[in-house]
Amino acid sequence: MKTVLLPGGEAVPALGMGTWNMGDAPSRRADELATLRLGLDLGCTLVDTAEMYGEGLSEELVGEALQGRRDEAFVVSKVYPHNASKAGMVAACERSLRRLRTDRIDLYLLHWRGSVPLAETLQAFMALQKAGKIRHYGISNLDMADMKELWALPGGKDVQANQLLYNLTRRGIEWDLLPWLRERRVPVMAYSPIEQARLLRHAGLARFAKNHGMLPSQAALAWLLAQQGVIAIPKTSHPDRLRENVAAAQIQLSDEQLAELDALFQPPVGPVPLEMI
Repeated sequence: MKTVLLPGGEAVPALGMGTWNMGDAPSRRADELATLRLGLDLGCTLVDTAEMYGEGLSEELVGEALQGRRDEAFVVSKVYPHNASKAGMVAACERSLRRLRTDRIDLYLLHWRGSVPLAETLQAFMALQKAGKIRHYGISNLDMADMKELWALPGGKDVQANQLLYNLTRRGIEWDLLPWLRERRVPVMAYSPIEQARLLRHAGLARFAKNHGMLPSQAALAWLLAQQGVIAIPKTSHPDRLRENVAAAQIQLSDEQLAELDALFQPPVGPVPLEMI
């Protein structure tokens, strides 16, 4: 499995597993647990969740899936903006730890920016890190202006990732934010890498994939994994889809194939407001 180096020096898988909307339906739980455990077997050991997902149901699912295998996984979770104060984050983190059945979160992210000052959120992150409750911290859905503000604050330069909406149809960050992050060696964690399955229905991508002997989902993931410093976290609750995702990590797109995808999904020609789902 290809890895991406965090600023702190730790290598994590470039292909992880997302869990948005997982854990909500009891009828799917067995398949979801089996898929997460299979992901560990196949090297997708980075597992992304959040307190927002199902108001804790996703974290509970991840905690159950990792029982007896916690040390194999790199667990990412996210705190609500309204819980990102000094006192609020401590309580939120403790709740997440209980649901995850663990004593630490490997990477704890601010889910998006809210009303709590970034300086206070960073203080809360650093306090949790000092207490051993989290190993690393980072952010999600912060745009160029937010990142510049964050970078100037105490602890701001220690963020380990920015989780962003990034896929073939959402390339706006390539104009300024992605180069800025790369200069500072801060990875992008790309959520919704196949646009919540909408990319599977894109006629041009389907033709590209067929012509090059791959699935549309694999083409979309292989394109992301070809980008420097990008971690992709597709979500699936089906073991067969997970195996297809893992196979995508072995695909090396040529310069000609990358150019073909650029023609189908053009990069930005100017600043684009940060997109979110």
